[in-house]
Amino acid sequence: MVPTSVSTPVDILSRIVAEKMGTALGQPIAVDNRPGATGIVGAEEVLKHPADGYTLLTVMMPLTVAPSIYPNVPFDLRKDFEPVGQTAFSCNVLVVHPSVPARSATELAALLNSQPGKLNFSSGGYGTPAHVSGELFKQLTGTEALHVPYNQFPQAIADLVGGQNQFMFAATPPVIGHVSSGKLRALAVTGPRRIAALKDVPTMIEAGYPDFVVGDWQGLVVRSGAPAEAVARLNAAIAAALRAEEVSRIFSRLGADPAAGSPESFARLIAMEIERWGKLARTADLKVK
Repeated sequence: MVPTSVSTPVDILSRIVAEKMGTALGQPIAVDNRPGATGIVGAEEVLKHPADGYTLLTVMMPLTVAPSIYPNVPFDLRKDFEPVGQTAFSCNVLVVHPSVPARSATELAALLNSQPGKLNFSSGGYGTPAHVSGELFKQLTGTEALHVPYNQFPQAIADLVGGQNQFMFAATPPVIGHVSSGKLRALAVTGPRRIAALKDVPTMIEAGYPDFVVGDWQGLVVRSGAPAEAVARLNAAIAAALRAEEVSRIFSRLGADPAAGSPESFARLIAMEIERWGKLARTADLKVK
């Protein structure tokens, strides 16, 4: 189960991993898209299936934000699901419209400080990496900016390029071409290190924000209670899938890195992210009403 629309980066990465996992398991894995409410719709659907290890859910970073910003989320990600393994890690890039007179993250912070609440930042919706990155930036810099959420990520990019919004912590692949053409200016990336596609663009750490690392990760879980041998077999299939040359090539094109690991390490990541974004949601009063 993929809780995003078809052809989104999460969906594309999930499909290539599912195909290669099917090869490793000796049986095909069907992909069913159930988008909505930052992944909540898809997660609910998985809980309708037996806890036999045959129905998997792609969990991505926004699902660890959802419980803190949406009212009455009908599940506990840590109790109702069993981690199988992480599959991918990527980061976003802070981009501004060329009309914005800032050529670094610190210059953007200074501009926001001089014009409180006058600039907008866009995202593909509440709880997405673009949203929480913008809120984290505001919190760390003590500045104000208006969040403009979109139901469709491409429209958020289009309006940024058109100048309706001034900055965004955008997924890397959709904006690289705009950066190359000069329609957008890249200031920093949110990962722990620079990325090959934007090798001259510093990290937020290098820009002076040591606590600013935001990962746009994803992985697979099953319903809690699944047999341990099924989880172990699926984890081994993930590892085999991520070793495939084709997977590395497609991941690289989408600005992602393969991220195989144990169920235990993925469980720790999920728990840390829930805690981290829950704290931000409380201190920044982030709620979807």
